[in-house]
Amino acid sequence: MKKSEPLGNDNNGNPIPQDVFEVTSELIEEISHALRENNYEQLDYLLAPLHSSDIAIIFEQLREDERNDLTSYFGSQLNPEVLTELEDTALDQVIKEMDADHVVEAISQLESDDAVDILEDIDLEDRNRIIAALPDEERLAVEEGLSYPEDSAGRMVQKNIITVPGSWTVGQVIQFLRTEEELPPEFYEIFIVDPLHHPIGTVSLSQLIRTRDSVPVSEIMDTDPKVVPVDLDQEEVAYMFRQYDLTSMGVVDEDGRLLGMITVDDVVDVIDEEAEEDILRMAGVQETDITESIFEASKNRIVWLLVNLATAILASMVIAMFDGSIEQMVALAILMPIVASMGGNAGTQTMTVTVRSLATKDLTESNVHRVVGKEFAIAILNGVVLAVIIGLLSLAYFDNPLLGGVIAAAMIINMVMAGLAGILIPVGLDRVNIDPALASSIFVTTITDVIGFFAFLGLASVVLI
Repeated sequence: MKKSEPLGNDNNGNPIPQDVFEVTSELIEEISHALRENNYEQLDYLLAPLHSSDIAIIFEQLREDERNDLTSYFGSQLNPEVLTELEDTALDQVIKEMDADHVVEAISQLESDDAVDILEDIDLEDRNRIIAALPDEERLAVEEGLSYPEDSAGRMVQKNIITVPGSWTVGQVIQFLRTEEELPPEFYEIFIVDPLHHPIGTVSLSQLIRTRDSVPVSEIMDTDPKVVPVDLDQEEVAYMFRQYDLTSMGVVDEDGRLLGMITVDDVVDVIDEEAEEDILRMAGVQETDITESIFEASKNRIVWLLVNLATAILASMVIAMFDGSIEQMVALAILMPIVASMGGNAGTQTMTVTVRSLATKDLTESNVHRVVGKEFAIAILNGVVLAVIIGLLSLAYFDNPLLGGVIAAAMIINMVMAGLAGILIPVGLDRVNIDPALASSIFVTTITDVIGFFAFLGLASVVLI
């Protein structure tokens, strides 16, 4: 694509304006070509209109050598916000390629929560080197943030907040906002604190600008400020934002003193991370990204594959118990995968709904018995419907009424057990503080396979052989 050409066309064939488009494979290829040709004028044209998150996507989709070349192209002009958008592996490579002074300068320009988010994801040696070079104020804020548990509110806290005493009037607060040089880049409310810096209320900006200057802020503040302890898990923080429709929230230390705030933009990232983590764990995969090496990706996946191998062997041992019955009636070998497969799918459906309900706190101790009863009824209903269908099909194909009855009965048994396993296993794991998204699928699959094979082959051995 030459510089005089448009960046692409919309669905009607019209040229897309330079500032209205998404990162496409064509754009990635153009950037790769410009890097190979050292065509900096073309790179300027292609990259100038992009948002920092789009540039991060480009970094992640380029090859390692191209990623290094793009880092060199940006040099000290790389927007620090790009670093906050990069996945772990790409972030490590970009940090290593950047000049040390440029890294320190970029980190020091970020809010404390963003700086902590970047530094916690890079190599320990690089992290310590960067922290040591930061200005004292930024270094202390970063070190404090990193001292809190991983995935806690303390890692998300933004130290730069606005606090005022309750004795101030609205006019004083507005004048303070107009003259203060170091305001947070984004804020939605002002925290009212007592002399010991304990939060006693909050005032939203919309409420502030609608109130007369002479009114004390203590008269218009929300006297029930939403705050969380610094060691609270980030998933609980995200739940509170979602539950109470918050845009920001205070964070307090163990003595109740206000440390900073968490804003909704960071919580959106947490919700995305937690959802991605649950999806990956349900598939037996750890958190990963496309820039990860083959060896690292293999190492992350092999553990649960080995567990799956063990459970598959267990199911095979059940089949081996009825090898004589299978030898006498080949139809059993043809039909038994159907029972196990349908049970596995039914169990996965229930398990997925249950894991999600636990994560959103829709499923609690107060309603778990009712939900179990509901899933039991659903399993029976679906089991009966599928049993009638597979029973009739088996009768028509094999012309054996007893065989049709056996597979129908086995289908009902396995569907009911799959439904119960799909809800009871995640709930049980959650009760013993084991992430249900991580281990549920292994247990549910094992139970449905084992019970499906045992029910079908066992009934067949009694009734047919």
